[in-house]
Amino acid sequence: MESLLSRHPWMPYVVPFAAFLGMLLLGPLLPLSPAVEGIVRVTVLAWVTWLFARPVLSLRMTRPVATIGLGIVVFVLWIAPDQLFPGYRDSILFQNSITGQVASSMSIEARNDVIALICRFARATLIVPIVEELFWRGWLVRWIDDPEDFRNRPLGRFTQFSFLSVAVVFAVQHGAYWDVGLLTGFIYNWWMIRTKSLGDLIWCHGVTNGCLSIWVLATGQWQYW
Repeated sequence: MESLLSRHPWMPYVVPFAAFLGMLLLGPLLPLSPAVEGIVRVTVLAWVTWLFARPVLSLRMTRPVATIGLGIVVFVLWIAPDQLFPGYRDSILFQNSITGQVASSMSIEARNDVIALICRFARATLIVPIVEELFWRGWLVRWIDDPEDFRNRPLGRFTQFSFLSVAVVFAVQHGAYWDVGLLTGFIYNWWMIRTKSLGDLIWCHGVTNGCLSIWVLATGQWQYW
């Protein structure tokens, strides 16, 4: 494994994200109960992330108070438009054939399954922040600026092009929530520039997702999940 990763230094950053996307596509197709599917997703993603990303992964925060506070701010920004302006996301600007529709990926059965909910919470709060930050701000932004060897670009060093590109693609990933996804991409990129720390970004992203998950469970607004 060490020799494989040394020959392909992109793998610790990209493989966990690829596994995450693969599970998003394959998970609903598996003939499994919501609880078993949730356990399988968490187990597979945790194992792949640990196996591949361990050499480059750091969870150390350099600015804990600001990082946690920023994560909460991003959560508020994420839900604010829909809470302040009911029907805000009904516009064709947000729901169309390209961005998709506002809908939950969780079935009614899964929403009533305690184990499935626990697994979803764990995945959103603990695994997704690691997987996505490794990919977006650990690898992609550096690869855009130096495709020959992304390691030549220190963490947190962006060009204008890479800053905008990563924020835009990050927004596209969030479908009908592309507007807040774009704003979040700008904020996370900016915080990466300030901290130069993947650990801070992972925690910031985790706090955002954790707050959003608690909001979903408390209010039943499943569209955020």
